[in-house]
Amino acid sequence: MDRQDHHSSSFEQSYRCYPVSFIDKAHLEKGDKIIMPPSALDRLATLHIDYPMLFELHNPSAGRTSHCGVLEFIADEGMIYLPYWMMENMLLQEGDIVQLRNTSLAKGTFVKLQPHTKDFLDISNPKAILETSLRNYSCLTTGDTIMVAYNNKKYYIDIVEAKPSSAISIIETDCEVDFAPPLDYKEPEKPKSIPRSNKIPPEGMEEPAAKMPRFSAFTGSARRLDGKPATQPTASTICPALKQHQPEAENNGSKLLSSLSHQQSGKLVFGSTSNQPQNETPKVCLALLVVL
Repeated sequence: MDRQDHHSSSFEQSYRCYPVSFIDKAHLEKGDKIIMPPSALDRLATLHIDYPMLFELHNPSAGRTSHCGVLEFIADEGMIYLPYWMMENMLLQEGDIVQLRNTSLAKGTFVKLQPHTKDFLDISNPKAILETSLRNYSCLTTGDTIMVAYNNKKYYIDIVEAKPSSAISIIETDCEVDFAPPLDYKEPEKPKSIPRSNKIPPEGMEEPAAKMPRFSAFTGSARRLDGKPATQPTASTICPALKQHQPEAENNGSKLLSSLSHQQSGKLVFGSTSNQPQNETPKVCLALLVVL
């Protein structure tokens, strides 16, 4: 699969790709380093390429592009070995053709990451874990999904944004890291405000106490015991015992009416008139007693 131009000043080659597990290099899954054949090193040495060596990977069948570094040159000729997460990211299958060429990337100053799950943020110090894990990476590309392994668990993280360019080198650079909300994060639902109802209360419900009629005891016209009309108005002639209870009855009319309607033990007690003169119209003295 050698397509390189020996008279060119850049390295460009097509290889068949396989996962690093095929050569017992499973530890390379924790980074973005690939294994290339020895012939690639010979060609790169003649081009006087700057270190660290960085490469652009391109999958022509899927139109996917990413970037990586190189660790060793021990692969069989015509083959390269990639971390499996990188093959998934590039939509590559075992034995697929991938194009490889050398490149130069600016040092990164900012990167925004988005974890796939909230579990990653539950780690006690996710930024420290990320800093340790990214030491195994050479570069980051916007749109890629990298894998961070921690505590026997794999966390997948999207590269949402990178500065100063969409692909950056993170070797020996001070890079600011920001996090976007995880993909499975859901905003807490706000409680819905209940609109004030202007509906008329259903029939049978008690009206407010302010609208209830005032309690007025013993209303009506006075009459003598012999049946003749009274010569003196008695509407305001209420015995002192009742006057003492009148303010309380007025202020608590609704409560008293309700109590009377529900309590069967309430009694009315009439006062004695034996000491009044016989020629004077006897006045009825009433006292209201509610026995609780």
